[in-house]
Amino acid sequence: MSVAREMHMANSFDPGRAADLSPADAQLIARRTRAMGAAYRLFYDRPVHFVRGEGVWLYDAEGNAFLDAYNNVPVVGHANPIVQQRVAAQLGRLNTHTRYLGDEVVAYAERLTGLLGHGLEQAVFVCTGSEAVDLALRVARHVTGRRGIIATAHAYHGTTAAAAAISPSLGPNNPIPDDVELIAAPDLARESPDRAAAAFAVRVREAADALRSRGHEPAGLIVDSILSSDGLQGTAPGLLRGAATEIRAQGGLYIADEVQTGFGRTGAWWGFPQHEVAPDLVVAGKPMGNGLPIAALFSRPELLDRFGADMRFFNTFGGNHVSVAAGQAVLDEITERDLIARAATLGARMLSELRGIALANDSIGAVRGSGLFFALEVVDDEGVADPTLAAAVVNRMRADRVLISASGPQANVLKIRPPLVFGDEHAPRLLESLAGALSR
Repeated sequence: MSVAREMHMANSFDPGRAADLSPADAQLIARRTRAMGAAYRLFYDRPVHFVRGEGVWLYDAEGNAFLDAYNNVPVVGHANPIVQQRVAAQLGRLNTHTRYLGDEVVAYAERLTGLLGHGLEQAVFVCTGSEAVDLALRVARHVTGRRGIIATAHAYHGTTAAAAAISPSLGPNNPIPDDVELIAAPDLARESPDRAAAAFAVRVREAADALRSRGHEPAGLIVDSILSSDGLQGTAPGLLRGAATEIRAQGGLYIADEVQTGFGRTGAWWGFPQHEVAPDLVVAGKPMGNGLPIAALFSRPELLDRFGADMRFFNTFGGNHVSVAAGQAVLDEITERDLIARAATLGARMLSELRGIALANDSIGAVRGSGLFFALEVVDDEGVADPTLAAAVVNRMRADRVLISASGPQANVLKIRPPLVFGDEHAPRLLESLAGALSR
């Protein structure tokens, strides 16, 4: 197997090292590969076998507790009791699709669009973020009558055929079609925010020209509002404003991917407002149902009106009663527990602590963060990206039973993204584990 084929995912388990595992784990991995195929990936040099979760904790088969500082899907905590109760009650009452009238899905759509503002007054529900991205691309291409899409050079937007086509982080064997143009993300470790923003807008214009040279007019620019897969580069306020202005000047739409940043992750409901942009389309997913399958596309009415007048859209279990019950429970938990304000204040304190750790370690070249979403660039003595050391830190912390991961174009960016119920009492454990892993 070539190196290129192995580098599909940072922090992935190497199946060639199964002999290093316990016989039981090695046997389970062999069964998994036979039954589920080779496309799936496991985390860590030594994969972890979890059997239950609670709040910010995950427990393995031996009862060992691991501090979860990575998973953003269970945004209000693993096995959240309020979500459990609402889902169980709804499942025992009714669960069907949106072709029947029902108050629940309408009330949920009204509540979500009320949180968005900026003219984003309509919602279409699907089951996954990938489906939401796929639909956003369909809408953008239909209403503009164009095909070209601009995305960042190490983006991840999903796994449908259309979403994978704008997801270069899936690896070198994932083809990027002729009607997609990739541009370098801003680099906040090496550029000031103002210069990075201006240069990014210029790259959008150049990408539009490149698409036209191949016979494709630009239909839209899609950007993860925090540029997570590109190394968490979207933490500076206003960074994406010029790019949004430029794509509209080129006749395309601005699509904000909020699958990772939405629902309080950045210390605000959404990631795009800090960039002072009003998107034409917004996609959301992962944390919406705290693990149940629900995602959405949000749009200005005139765009969906035009799309819907020309074709129908239906997703059998997008917006089903049980997923909507989970979604409403998530909103209630975030609001009633004031988790967004806590993410902002705790996040600011943790960012300061992380910068202190970086000052004491030459192997950390830069620290970025917004709310409860942090990135630390791991570098060697020459300041060059060091993915090997990043992987060693991640796995050392996993041995210490603290879970983080790695990301970025060179797989050298430590990625820290705990559930929003992560609190002051949990932060010291994370920070001490990180400092210890770096010192070792």
